[in-house]
Amino acid sequence: MALGKGEGRVQCAGVLLAALLLAPSALFGATQVTPPRLDRPPRVLILYPYDERIAATTSAGEALRRRLLEATGGKIDLFSEFLDLSRFPEAGHVTRLGRYMAEKYAVRRPDVVVALGKESASFISTNREIIAPDAKIVAAGFGNSTSENIDLPDDVIGAFTTFDILKTAEMARGLQPGARHLYIIGGSSEFDRGWLATARSDLYEFSKSYETTYLENLTIEQFIEKAAHVPADSIILALTVFKDQAGRNFIPREAIEKIAATASAPVYGPYQTYIDHGVVGGNTVTFDTLGETVGNLVLDAIAGKQVNDLQAPQTYIVDARQLRRWGLAEKNLPAGTILLYREKGLWEGHWLAVTGAFGVVLMQAGIIAALLLERRRRLEAESRSRLHLLEAVHLNQSATAGALSSSVAHELNQPLSAIRNNAEAASVLLHSDSPDLKLIQQILLDIQADDQRAGDIIGRMRGLLKKRSEIDWQEFDLNDVTSNAVSIIHGEAERRGITLKTKRPTTELPVRADKVHVQQVVLNLATNAMDAMTEAGSDSRILTLATGVVKEKAELCVVDTGNGIPQERLANIFEPFYTTKQAGTGLGLSIARAIVETYGGTISAYNRPEGGAIFRVALPLARTQEEGR
Repeated sequence: MALGKGEGRVQCAGVLLAALLLAPSALFGATQVTPPRLDRPPRVLILYPYDERIAATTSAGEALRRRLLEATGGKIDLFSEFLDLSRFPEAGHVTRLGRYMAEKYAVRRPDVVVALGKESASFISTNREIIAPDAKIVAAGFGNSTSENIDLPDDVIGAFTTFDILKTAEMARGLQPGARHLYIIGGSSEFDRGWLATARSDLYEFSKSYETTYLENLTIEQFIEKAAHVPADSIILALTVFKDQAGRNFIPREAIEKIAATASAPVYGPYQTYIDHGVVGGNTVTFDTLGETVGNLVLDAIAGKQVNDLQAPQTYIVDARQLRRWGLAEKNLPAGTILLYREKGLWEGHWLAVTGAFGVVLMQAGIIAALLLERRRRLEAESRSRLHLLEAVHLNQSATAGALSSSVAHELNQPLSAIRNNAEAASVLLHSDSPDLKLIQQILLDIQADDQRAGDIIGRMRGLLKKRSEIDWQEFDLNDVTSNAVSIIHGEAERRGITLKTKRPTTELPVRADKVHVQQVVLNLATNAMDAMTEAGSDSRILTLATGVVKEKAELCVVDTGNGIPQERLANIFEPFYTTKQAGTGLGLSIARAIVETYGGTISAYNRPEGGAIFRVALPLARTQEEGR
């Protein structure tokens, strides 16, 4: 955008996000403007001084177009012309361009012409009568003094901008208080030279505090080389480089980007378009703000309102990435500085993700709490279930002991009677004149054996009647438990005329469970089998208890020769309170199944083809220490 000389300031379009300072609705209003009563939409011609690659004027023009289209609801004709006067400044070209545009708009005369930059303003002032004789002119992108220098007509409306290079320099001094060198960069075009002249005037007093060097009239390679070797305690002010010493044309921000990329000190500039191209920042006017301002002047002109010249607001704008690159302190920036590309904090930059993550964590915490509560309830239920099982087993043990009491008493009577008879015989021998000591010794050994036998019977019954509050986990041989159970029911089997048979392998069958509980299962199945053979003939009453290994499990089979289980009742045989006996409680087999399943086993019942039933119990084999290694 064009910059003018005078009054120690350079005046041109600037770049800054003024929308961050003031809401557009507050600055420009949000209501739509109704065009004057015409038989057609109003026509607005926007003149750009350079080509479409120059970001400054292009950004301002786009903001202007947005404002006009928004305010009129699209009921407006917008025309754009890129004059390209930087590369084609010859008077003959300007004259030909004026004639061309006069013919182009002969049947579509603009109602308003917007001239962005002093070149555009000079062009339309010279060619106004042939291009848009009745149009209102709105000029923007330069200052009041520049408008006087180019002799604009009095009725031209101005949206003036002032670029104060001194303010940019003072911002740099605040960020680099220890700097001792000052470098000012400017190109070789007429515009570039004008900027350099303005900088010399505006920075005259400021530069006295530094060793000041003006880098001008150099090739782009020389600019890059010089900037790359300035002292570290330097401030570099980049103006514009539209053209270098070799006559090559540049877009200023692209030329400055090449210089700043390898510079050995921070680079500052007065244009927003330099941000994101290696420049720290500066004092500027945003082109969006300029476009909005011009748009409001155009709308007022279309509506026939009274319009006056005005100034576009300025501010400081800085690239936070460049502050980090050069180690410059953010606290030293002028008040109100807009900081672009600043890294946002976790909450500021990712609040939605943080909120979502926090929600997920809360949800997970709630689920975990619910699961822990459920686990606690399950453990309590399991504890109650084990307690109920222990109580049921104890009751079942008591019932078993009661059922076996007569046979146990009979079995216990034999060793007790033998003890009494042996004791009487020993007494008689001791009172004789020559007692047979060897015979007495044998009698005493018999008494000890009978006493041990009686003690074993009592011990087994005591184990049946002992009540416990916890499961006593232990590893034992299933064969031994089966043998103990046979010893307990042996007397009852004899009383009933039942022949007991056992089959066991030569190897151990280690299982892990409560030994007393498994013994109770064997007793329940055995007594149930003996009850089933009540009606069988005395010669055919055979109860067999066989143990072995089947499919890597310890297995116990209890086989009787009774009448078997009615087929329609076979599926319900282990249900609580289900019994086929008149005096039965229906709990023996149910408790047996509960015990077996507690220790990870299974229990099943089958009928034998030749008569009778088979009850099969399978328990997991316990892994010995050697097998677990």
